[in-house]
Amino acid sequence: MFIDFTRFEENLGRVRDQIGRAAVAAGRPEDSVTLLPVTKNHPVDAAEYALRAGLAQVGENRVQEALSKMENGPEGLRWELIGPLQSNKAKRVAEQFYRVQSVDRPKVVNALQRHAAEAGRTLRVLLQVNAGRDPAKSGVSLEDAESLLELALGQGNLEVDGLMTIAPLDDDPNVARRSFAALRKCRDRLAQATGALLEELSMGMSGDLEAAILEGSTMVRIGTSLYGERQYE
Repeated sequence: MFIDFTRFEENLGRVRDQIGRAAVAAGRPEDSVTLLPVTKNHPVDAAEYALRAGLAQVGENRVQEALSKMENGPEGLRWELIGPLQSNKAKRVAEQFYRVQSVDRPKVVNALQRHAAEAGRTLRVLLQVNAGRDPAKSGVSLEDAESLLELALGQGNLEVDGLMTIAPLDDDPNVARRSFAALRKCRDRLAQATGALLEELSMGMSGDLEAAILEGSTMVRIGTSLYGERQYE
């Protein structure tokens, strides 16, 4: 059974405290990190809870699941795609999502640009970088990130806000922290090379958010700590 709103509020308070403590430990303002609730594999109530609690946006991994929730869920939320994107689904994504965090190859850049232009809108994007060099994770390599960024920056209907990564799964917490540090260094290098601000660093989830914030994360993507274990069908 899915949690009720009271339980969600309790979980949200704990997560916000955790984020605040990590930010202070990093010598940063407590409000310098955005919390993105991840509603994948949860009912549409999860998105409604986020909106009711004053959270502006939610993250989804799968396009079709997200589109169904947009249709049946609350109005006023901004939806971010944080999972892999196949170029054949780029049209609906470019039309309806606020931002895509998983732009990882030129084919996706070109497809999103084409469909965003057709829709007459500007789509915000993050480039997904495989900063931990994990063969199980998506993302452009650290070495190829600059060329992908230059391509994305040249698109008239895409706005590049920054970078995203998913840390490798490992029992050693230092593995995650090293991948987050690598993304921050990559961002700094790319910003210097291109002049792009790249202010958003989306990194850190329920199990590694402290390490991510210590290394400069501006957005943590939290599902389990807010909503409990996901219900897979």
